[in-house]
Amino acid sequence: MARAADTGSARRFGAWIRYGDPLTDEQEAFALEHYRVALLQPWETERAARMKAARPDLTLLAYKCLSSTRSYEPGPVYSSGLSFAEADAEGERWFGHRLDGSRIEWNTYPGHWQMAVWDESYQDRWIANVVGELGGSPFDGVIADNDVFDDYYGLCPPIEGGRQLADLRAALDGFVPRVGRSLNDIGKILVPNIAESRRDPGRWERHAAFGGGYEEVWLGYEPETWFDHWTVVAQAPQVAGPGLTILRTASDGTNDHPNFRYAAAAFWVFGGGDGGAFTATSHDGYDATPWIPEQDFDLGRPVRSARRRGNGVSREFTDGWAAINMSSAGARPITFRPPAGLVDRDGRPVRGKLRLPPHHGVVLRRAA
Repeated sequence: MARAADTGSARRFGAWIRYGDPLTDEQEAFALEHYRVALLQPWETERAARMKAARPDLTLLAYKCLSSTRSYEPGPVYSSGLSFAEADAEGERWFGHRLDGSRIEWNTYPGHWQMAVWDESYQDRWIANVVGELGGSPFDGVIADNDVFDDYYGLCPPIEGGRQLADLRAALDGFVPRVGRSLNDIGKILVPNIAESRRDPGRWERHAAFGGGYEEVWLGYEPETWFDHWTVVAQAPQVAGPGLTILRTASDGTNDHPNFRYAAAAFWVFGGGDGGAFTATSHDGYDATPWIPEQDFDLGRPVRSARRRGNGVSREFTDGWAAINMSSAGARPITFRPPAGLVDRDGRPVRGKLRLPPHHGVVLRRAA
């Protein structure tokens, strides 16, 4: 059985987004040593119980989809709030339909069927099922996927009833608080995937009010498709909460991709080290254990607020310093002058000026 390493009361800042193949004992041991929060499939209760016993401070969230059911899942526990068979038994009322009356299968994920998230009876059944499943479980709460903003799955509105994406967002604006209050009532938290909430001011705060929020497209859409500095600044308040903030940025799936360190530095610059955890993965790359040493760095408390210099931002802490360059690709590097007495990820002293290319970040620690 995997056991946690003896790391005392060290703060950790890594997020493990784990929707993939069955996890191994080696992955479990690694997670116990390095991560602050882990997202598992809802049927992995035995693993969750073992991990919680080994690391009571590890936040464990069960995956549930708000907006779809999956026809390929055998059960008896499902990644959606209700099974395909359960929805099918009700006829058509819980499925979303096109204007011609046909059910909507997501075009990028075969076997995923759009649900009528606006239907109150669907919401009632979803909540009853998930609350019944989570009560008494080792999970601390739910990571609720597909609290969608845009058309990611080929819905191509208008759909039945002339509904547009704004109508689906409005339905989720009512559905998410109902889920959150119901889970809070049984001592569990709700952390929805509120990707792109920056496009609807106030949406992050509304939907993260029941335990936290998850931003799946932080700092950019793809490994080489970054957000401009205005978008990064618009996302910045999310890092500090409310509740537990989980941040995922895109990489090529390797730990060496510079976006991972960019994410680490942005986490500290904007959030001050409070409230959350971060990671970097490839698209749907949720079956590994991505990690960089900076996820275990504790820079302490902020000495002062973040300092802006053009598109560069830096921040000093009691035990370290972090900086990012938000400039567009091809722009000149930005020169920073870190405080004295710092070392890099390999323990080497950093002296004098430091130049950061666009979309890069650095996290430095105080020398021991």
